[in-house]
Amino acid sequence: MSLRLLHTSDWHLGRQFHNVSLLEDQRHVLGQIVGIVEQHRVDAVIVAGDIYDRSVPPAAAVELLDETVHRICNRLGVPMILIAGNHDGPQRLAFASRQLAGAGLHLAGPLRPQPEPVVLRKGEDELAIYPIPFAEPAIVRQLHGVEVASHDEAMALLLEQVRQHNGPQRPCVVVAHCFLAGGEACESERPLSLGGAGQVAPQHFAGFAYAALGHLHGPQHRGEPHIRYSGSPLKYSFSEERHRKSVTLVDIDARGQAHIETLPLEPLRDMRCLEGELEELLEAGRQDPRRDDYLLVRLTDTHAILDLMARLREVYPNVLHLERPGLMARGENLRLDRQHLRQGELRMFEDFFRQVTGGELDEEQRRLVAGIIEQLHREDG
Repeated sequence: MSLRLLHTSDWHLGRQFHNVSLLEDQRHVLGQIVGIVEQHRVDAVIVAGDIYDRSVPPAAAVELLDETVHRICNRLGVPMILIAGNHDGPQRLAFASRQLAGAGLHLAGPLRPQPEPVVLRKGEDELAIYPIPFAEPAIVRQLHGVEVASHDEAMALLLEQVRQHNGPQRPCVVVAHCFLAGGEACESERPLSLGGAGQVAPQHFAGFAYAALGHLHGPQHRGEPHIRYSGSPLKYSFSEERHRKSVTLVDIDARGQAHIETLPLEPLRDMRCLEGELEELLEAGRQDPRRDDYLLVRLTDTHAILDLMARLREVYPNVLHLERPGLMARGENLRLDRQHLRQGELRMFEDFFRQVTGGELDEEQRRLVAGIIEQLHREDG
C-alpha cells in the first residue's frame, strides 16, 4: 500500500499581469486541480508556498482560495498542507490554523520553534510531512539562537532538525519554499535575496522520501528526481512561453520510495509571443483558434503605423505588450549618429503623412518638415 500526494505550488492568487486580472484564469486551472484530486484518489494535497501574490491579497483572491479549500477538504475529504512563500503574509495565512487543522486544512505561516509534522496514515502505512515555510536567515537566527548567515545555512539547520525529530525509520516528506542552486528561474519570480545569497544546495534534501518545493515557476528537479519543483499552475510571464504547466502526482510506498508522475494543466488562455509584420499577423489571427491568448507582439515593420494597438486588438483582444524591433533597424545596422536620427524622423513623418492623407509629401512640404526637424535639433543642443 502507498500514500498518494498531489504536489503543486505558486498559485499567486490575485495576480495581475500588465494590469489584467488573472483571477478567471486561476479559477479555471484550480478547477482542474480539484478534478485531479478526485479522479486520482489523492490522499493529501501540498501547496508549497506563494498561495497569494501579495501579503495582503484582494478579497476576490481570498474567496477563490476559500472555495477551492472547501471543495477539496470538505466535499472530497482530502487534507491540504499549505505553507507560506515569500509573497505571502505568514501571520495572515496562518489565521485560525490550529482550529482548521481539525478539519483537514494544515496552514504553516510563520516558522515554528520545533518541527511539527502532519502525519498521514493508511492501513499500517504512515507518512510524516514536515512543512517548512519561507523564512529569512534573520528569523532562523532569532528563533533558534544560532548563527546562520545565508539561506543555505538556515535550510541546512531546519532540515537537520526534521531528521532528528522524525527518526531514521518513518518515511518523511519535506515541504519548502526556496531557490535551489542551479535552478532555472524566469522573470515572474521575485528574488529571495541579492546575488547568490538566497540559493540552497540540493544536497540538503537528500535522504528524504520526497521534497515538495516551491518558488521556481518551471517544473524541474535538482540533484535527484525526488527533489522537485512542481512549478506554477499558470504562466505568469512571457519568459515562461515554452513551459508545460502541470501538477506532480507522488506515490510513496512503505519503504519510502517515491514514484512520480506529472499531470498536465490546460490554461483558459495561454501566454505566448508572436513576431512578424502587421498584415501577416492580422491575416493569421483571423484563422487562429487561440487568438484570445495573452500575447506579446514583436512587429518587424519598419515604418510608423497609426492606431497600432487598436488594430491588433481587433483580431487579438488580449495583446498585452508590443515591441517594435524593426522600427529603427529597417533591415540594416544603422549608426545612431545625429544625421541618421534626422533622416529617420523625416521618414517616420512621411509614413505618418501617407497613412493620414493617402498621398505623398511634395517637395515644398518635405523641405518644410526637414527644416522644422533641423531647427528642433539645434534648439536641443
